[in-house]
Amino acid sequence: MSTVPLLKPHTRILSIDALRGFDMFFISGGGTFLVLLEGKTGLSFMDAIARQLHHPAWNGFTFYDFIFPLFLFIAGISLSFSLSSGISKGIPKTQLYRKVFFRMLILIGLGILYKNAPVPFLEPSQIRYGSVLGRIGFASFISCLIYLNFSNLHRLLWVAGILLSYYAALFLVPVPGYGAGDLSFEGNLVGWFDRNFMPGILRQKTYDELAILTQFPALCLTLLGTFAGDLLRKPVSNQKKLTRLLIFGVLGIAFGLIWSLHFPINKHLWSSSFILLTAGMAFLSMALFYYIIDVLGYKKWAFFFQVIGINSLAIYLAYRFIDFRYTSHLLFGGLYAPMAEQWHGVFQALGALALVWLFLYFLYRQKIFVKI
Repeated sequence: MSTVPLLKPHTRILSIDALRGFDMFFISGGGTFLVLLEGKTGLSFMDAIARQLHHPAWNGFTFYDFIFPLFLFIAGISLSFSLSSGISKGIPKTQLYRKVFFRMLILIGLGILYKNAPVPFLEPSQIRYGSVLGRIGFASFISCLIYLNFSNLHRLLWVAGILLSYYAALFLVPVPGYGAGDLSFEGNLVGWFDRNFMPGILRQKTYDELAILTQFPALCLTLLGTFAGDLLRKPVSNQKKLTRLLIFGVLGIAFGLIWSLHFPINKHLWSSSFILLTAGMAFLSMALFYYIIDVLGYKKWAFFFQVIGINSLAIYLAYRFIDFRYTSHLLFGGLYAPMAEQWHGVFQALGALALVWLFLYFLYRQKIFVKI
């Protein structure tokens, strides 16, 4: 595997920031706004969109299930750029390992704060340790180790090995009281493992989708993201880049759907079929954004998402600790008060989304970018 960067170290591909911003849009208030529109507009397509912004109870798939996997995938794209840049500057691998390792520790700490604030430090058994940020940190660290030491083919074998091993474990390892291959809410191996080995509290009581075993299939999304990053860095024609992104995307979706005939698509379990399906969708999403923004040159529309995507960590944390909806009510409540009461929540959410974006725009104009 060549570790020489094929773009200038400080080159930014706008479509990556825009896709990350599109993803974060749903987490930073856009999803809430769209959900609140359900049943109010009289438009069937708006109701259909709103219904896609809820997680299925167990098996199944909606667009909302794609949000976090897409972010893990984009983390892999960014990892490809940052690691290759570091190697090109002569930074030793050990130093890169340390940097990504300490980044993981910081993200785990921030994740615990995010999920538990105010954190019951004196009652560690009441802390939820699994978190979105912790998962991103762990996936990035393991992907870093694999990326810097294995060829493209061997990285694909790592992905295949992890997904097949996870599949085998859930179907072959017997769970006390339920046996092997039980993928129900109560009887799955992930839940049994969490209940016996995960400290603290579990979000779903009998298991936690962000705990231990699901870390391994999830990190495959970041590993696969490094392939997309490598493709975007290569000095080949845009047509070849798009063709390869599309091929990876179609294959991922196809294999995921075929595998789902035996191993159901399930975000709660991060099933292997779910990983391949969402990875395929992520490749296609990256191809679409790259084609529109960086190939065709339609960039102005992407600025809205770029402002969000370039400061994704800042808004993820700010949205947890700043009550934008309350501020929206204080500032705009008088404007929508005369309207029908069913619309109050909609406009409050819209105002909160506007405040979120203006907050990020202020950071953007001041060149304040929160990075770890």
